[in-house]
Amino acid sequence: MPSIAKPAATHPSLQRNQLGLTIRDYEGSMSTLCAGCGHDSITAAIVRALWEVSMHPHMLAKMSGIGCSSKTPAYFVNGAHGFNSAHGRMPPIATGASAANRGLTYIGISGDGDSLSIGLGHMCHAIRRNVKMVYLIENNGVYGLTKGQFSASADVGSKSKRGEPNQTLPIDPVMLALSIGATFVARSFSGDKEQLVPILKAAIAHRGFALIDIISPCVTFNDHSGSTKSYLYTRQHEIKATEADFVPPEKPILAAISPSGITAVTMHDGSILHFRSVPANYDPTDRKRVTDYLLAQQSKGEIVTGLLFVDESVGDLHEVNQAPDMPLVHVPHSKLCPGSSELERLQQEFR
Repeated sequence: MPSIAKPAATHPSLQRNQLGLTIRDYEGSMSTLCAGCGHDSITAAIVRALWEVSMHPHMLAKMSGIGCSSKTPAYFVNGAHGFNSAHGRMPPIATGASAANRGLTYIGISGDGDSLSIGLGHMCHAIRRNVKMVYLIENNGVYGLTKGQFSASADVGSKSKRGEPNQTLPIDPVMLALSIGATFVARSFSGDKEQLVPILKAAIAHRGFALIDIISPCVTFNDHSGSTKSYLYTRQHEIKATEADFVPPEKPILAAISPSGITAVTMHDGSILHFRSVPANYDPTDRKRVTDYLLAQQSKGEIVTGLLFVDESVGDLHEVNQAPDMPLVHVPHSKLCPGSSELERLQQEFR
């Protein structure tokens, strides 16, 4: 994916982490996404989180599929490993990479189209296998690269740019993940960096699959007032769906979600999102109570954010399969391939 290189100059006053690196060392190429895209705010949060945890760039693997969201890995940590897979196929690629080299930290960047449509089955199996990785869904409710069709997370009644209402029930990745045994589930808003950065740091430290659903407004393809994923698009609706080569620049929307009560965030199109942080007595380790609470708030049209559920008692993919502590990529060939006589002995066991 073509992009623009950032200048290498670094201000001498920049603070350094435990590795002696500045936050600039965790940046990538210049973004080619639409000005004001929520995905770029997520990138900034990822950069901050990785810098704060002093992540070794060469020990990070960035995985993605297809879509606007899958361009994000190009915009952080140039010195990391990376794999851009086919549409919806990032989870199995990440699973295979983790099986071969458990020593790396895996961050998978996906979107609601990439994960909840063509990649839904793959994501579900990565969850049930508890692959140790951070899995981000940059959720905007549309297929941005193909001019704004509804994705599987679009709400009933929300309208496309042409005015057609969506009539299909949405897939909620948070409720889905909870129902199939996910061990770390969170939701945040791309404009709330103060909330998102700690969630990312907790996800990196989690011993299994960490799913973070991030509401990330699209500046181009949805301007429905009252949608739970209202998009940053022009007030006058001057650009048709087939004329997306120019997007009027907008400033990113930033907001801090209040620890109590409801926070209303106004989009550029005048629509309002309502966010609620979990209450002080919220227990993120009780799956049933978490599910009941989310359903109750969902019925009020509220988007609950924060770390919603966590379970550190479940072993990850390697623990369940009793994989060696040494990453397989470092296991000597003599152990990986013991020879024809040993293979013949193993075959005799199945005869």
